Amino acid sequence: MQNLRLIIGISGATGAIYGIRLLEVLKAQEGIETHLIITEMGRATITMETDYSIAAVEKLATHVHSVKDLAASISSGSCKTGGMIVAPCSVKTLSSVARSANDNLLTRAADVTLKERRKLVLLFRETPLHAGHCQLMLDASKIGAIIMPPVPAFYTRPASVNDIVDHTVGRVLDIWDLDIAGIKRWREA
Repeated sequence: MQNLRLIIGISGATGAIYGIRLLEVLKAQEGIETHLIITEMGRATITMETDYSIAAVEKLATHVHSVKDLAASISSGSCKTGGMIVAPCSVKTLSSVARSANDNLLTRAADVTLKERRKLVLLFRETPLHAGHCQLMLDASKIGAIIMPPVPAFYTRPASVNDIVDHTVGRVLDIWDLDIAGIKRWREA
């Protein structure tokens, strides 16, 4: 397989398991380098929602960057990547991406991803939505982001939360033509 460098951001919305599972799956793939950024609220959410320690999550990545390190390699377009996934994506992060705020490394890396015309997938985690949320999603989409709320597919007949998470992770990785074993597809379920 050709080498692929992906940036994974974990922000402070519920659903930290999506980012963690992405890292687990990508670590098991040959030739994939991951760069991880976790916001402060992302760290809090990991602790609240999962049994993973921050250290264990960081060990899943090839490289870990401080959210405050705006001088990191991934803050520049000259650092070639295949794109970025923010899983989960909080309203604050979506707002910063949609407005090109660049207020931390996660949002700066997302902005660089967009300006370089690379794939940026945002697993936006908020519900119910008000018009402001919808406008932010539209604005981010207009500048090139792929908005992908982690909505479960029930045609797969999931037997567990892990099945639901894995299906979403598989669909995200489909965007890069990466297959993970066991993903059920329409009419294959």
